[in-house]
Amino acid sequence: MLKRFYIVAFICIVSATSVAAFAQTPKPSSPGPMALQVRSEFLYAWNAYKQYAWGHDELRPLSKGHHDWYSKSLLMTPVDALDTMIVMGLTDEADKTREFIVQNLSFDQDIEVKNFEITIRLLGGLLSSYQMTGDKGLLDLADNLGNRLLPVFNSPTGMPYMFVNLKTGKTRGAESNPAEIGTLLLEFGTLSKLSGKPIYYDKAKRAVVELYNRRSKIGLVGSSINVATGKWIDTTSHISGGIDSYYEYLLKSWLLFEDKDCRKMWEASVKAVNKYLADNTRNGLWYGQADMNTGKRISTQYGALDAFFPAVLARSGDLERARRLQESSYKMWTTFGIEPETLDYTTMKATAPGYQLRPEIIESAYYLAFFTKDQRYQEMGSTFLLSLVRYSKTDAGFAALSDVETKSKKDSMESYFLAETLKYLYLLFAPRETLDLNKVVFNTEAHPLRKTW
Repeated sequence: MLKRFYIVAFICIVSATSVAAFAQTPKPSSPGPMALQVRSEFLYAWNAYKQYAWGHDELRPLSKGHHDWYSKSLLMTPVDALDTMIVMGLTDEADKTREFIVQNLSFDQDIEVKNFEITIRLLGGLLSSYQMTGDKGLLDLADNLGNRLLPVFNSPTGMPYMFVNLKTGKTRGAESNPAEIGTLLLEFGTLSKLSGKPIYYDKAKRAVVELYNRRSKIGLVGSSINVATGKWIDTTSHISGGIDSYYEYLLKSWLLFEDKDCRKMWEASVKAVNKYLADNTRNGLWYGQADMNTGKRISTQYGALDAFFPAVLARSGDLERARRLQESSYKMWTTFGIEPETLDYTTMKATAPGYQLRPEIIESAYYLAFFTKDQRYQEMGSTFLLSLVRYSKTDAGFAALSDVETKSKKDSMESYFLAETLKYLYLLFAPRETLDLNKVVFNTEAHPLRKTW
């Protein structure tokens, strides 16, 4: 359980000192030409957002318009992209964006939001940017947001509801999944440490434990569960969307908070995943779907979201398995010139043909490049960058694809393209010391968090 906190005043002093040290980290050597090209593409997409969607959540690159998630903008793209600017050394742009966020972002809105997405994008973005700049306005916003999200945990099991009204605290959405239940501890835990309020850590930690305690006898979790009753709705197990980052956060919560419970849960969980979901085929190593109770194979689908797993394996020290799975992910990308959302790895046919500008395969290449120092992964990165520019670049930013075979575009550029996809691509080519993966823990939205407390 949560360790005893120091008194709040002392924590604030220590945090401020540590954050200042983080913000004053010596600058790395100059980025090379590939990193500079990625930075140029970031600025191209960011300037398109500023020109056509400033003050709104997201850019619509084809119609040159904007999209807000709710009736009021929550500045999704500026908050999500801010620490990417800082990492890339775009100091002036970052300063202007930070000031705009602090002056204009308000969570005192009568809107119902999705807890998971708001946590990983906004809460995570505010916390990482606070740690990198020391601007207390960002921490105040994070604390205000965290407090408004807390009602989601008031279910009979302690596992969170999916939606909450930021003003009234009214919740709904009892049917949830492991990812949305178990992908909160990095953000709420960091907020707890930086604010001196144990409730944030306690609530998010309990949610993870309650979910883990409902795993099957063979150690797997299913695709959906009722957080009010604690009963499983769908017993299909996999590492894809809806479960993926639950596993990621077990490992990373242990690393960031030295939480021994999370270490035990991670070690038990990855053992079951590797036993029942891994599929060694003539076509390489893949991870498919199986029944959580029996381990029986249900399908042979793998996709863009599954491609996060080599990064997690690499961070845990399992480099051999991480390398093999990354080669499979790369085969998925190169088969179509850019990856589909999902494919059947026994036939290599796309089962969901869109590409949503996702970052996971690039994230895994970055982790493997960092831990192995193998040039193979920068070679992969060159392929990724070429594909993005060739197939997704538009007159105004970058667009998702509705079909990777026809390369037809979709009027969408989600905030994570700037927060994750281009950040990981930049880091893949940037000097190694730009960020130390042994000291930084990325949340699932690529917001770097450090143990500054």
